[in-house]
Amino acid sequence: MKTHTLETAGADLVHDVRGPLPTTDGRPPLFMIGQPMDATGFAALAARFPERTVVTYDPRGLGRSTRRDGRVDHTPQTQAADVHAVVEALGAGPVEMFASSGGAVTALAVVERYPEDVTTLVAHEPPLITLTPDRSAAERARAGVRETYEKRGWGAGMAAFVAMTSWRGEFTDAYFAQAEADPAAIGMPVEDDGSRDDPLLSDRSWAVSGYRPDIDAIAAAPTRVVIAVGEETGDALTGRTSVAIAELLGQRVTVFPSHHGGFCDGEFGYPGKPDEFAHRLRQVLDGAS
Repeated sequence: MKTHTLETAGADLVHDVRGPLPTTDGRPPLFMIGQPMDATGFAALAARFPERTVVTYDPRGLGRSTRRDGRVDHTPQTQAADVHAVVEALGAGPVEMFASSGGAVTALAVVERYPEDVTTLVAHEPPLITLTPDRSAAERARAGVRETYEKRGWGAGMAAFVAMTSWRGEFTDAYFAQAEADPAAIGMPVEDDGSRDDPLLSDRSWAVSGYRPDIDAIAAAPTRVVIAVGEETGDALTGRTSVAIAELLGQRVTVFPSHHGGFCDGEFGYPGKPDEFAHRLRQVLDGAS
């Protein structure tokens, strides 16, 4: 693996390349992106594609990628421009892309703005809450996570986030009537370290979950777009958002093994099924539905 730093006007974008460039197998590089997850989250999945040249990167302001633009918020438009810059710097033509969570939102923005960059996009559980029928309630639930984080700190905020993202179906009065989640009950710290800059729990990434993709631009792009969802996700929030964007694109979701982080080993909490996930991703990239 070789690590590179691409200097742009607003950030230094650190990315890792596993394998040769240009590729020797006739396939495009396989680019894996997340948000707010950085490249470390794709170690298990990348290791299961030894035959491919795999590229991972840290979004600006996250992991090893520092920013010089004077901002702390994360927007799909800015992230898409960064991904485009990295693709150009690779000098290997268009890429295949696996993108998860907020990275899947960024990837959809890439297809809108730079349609020649990606041949196939597998967008795994993009959290596009504005596309859900209960948009206002979903935005209220998101605001509730931030409020808990602001009042009680990271552990309490993360417990509230887990409660929100694991809720099944629309956000009803029953959801909002619940007592605040106990961080200790899910192994989160009770103590407040005083920080309030977490990209997941603050409002710094609200532009990601609040993004409204340009459906016409995506449909007109030459990119093959596949919307993926974990079999365990069901009708939890990111399952519902995935169904919503898939329907707008005139397709059905493609089911993958495990859950929202199903491509990870156990180093990030609840382990996924990376072997099965990689097998399914390989099938989908090869054209299976």
